[in-house]
Amino acid sequence: MTTTGQLVAFCGVVGLGAMSPGPDFAVVVRRSALRGRAEGMAAATGVATGVFLWAVAAAAGVAALVATVPVVLTSIRYAGAAYLAYLGVRALLAAVRPAVAGPVAEPGSAGGAFRDGLLCNALNPKAAVFFLALLPQFLPAHPGAADTLTLSLLAVGITLLWFCTVANLVAVFRRLFARSRVRRTLDGLSGAALLALGARLALVRP
Repeated sequence: MTTTGQLVAFCGVVGLGAMSPGPDFAVVVRRSALRGRAEGMAAATGVATGVFLWAVAAAAGVAALVATVPVVLTSIRYAGAAYLAYLGVRALLAAVRPAVAGPVAEPGSAGGAFRDGLLCNALNPKAAVFFLALLPQFLPAHPGAADTLTLSLLAVGITLLWFCTVANLVAVFRRLFARSRVRRTLDGLSGAALLALGARLALVRP
């Protein structure tokens, strides 16, 4: 049985991992700034769902298989890089698109925001390596389903809390982001950041 001390330590490590800048953060911030709180939180939920999938996969040994089979890991890495590049190009195109009246800069939906968050996390092999290295340290020698589920749900809860907080804080300033010049600047910066993250994912092995 996982002890209380181990649970607290696990929560701390997962929290630090969630707060580190990366594609998940960029997607949640952009959705929140340009489309509002609802889509920002939908993207956050997508990221948290990806975390749950990787945590369960790590506990079940699937992540270990992914990490030890080069072709699988490489395929996920390139797919993730391609998706980040797609999001980056889309943001850069929005930056040069003619201004649209009102706060809505481009079409969007909560489903699309959820998809972006989920795929950014699920197609990031660094998440697999992170949970593969982390979970065994906090699971007992012969973990039961309850131990695995507890840690997985804690990881989801911490991730969701952090990114929902980010979404709500960014959404407060949405009126500022609705201004054409600010919106274009945010699109350009987020697009460049996503492209850079995609290139880093493709070129740097986890």
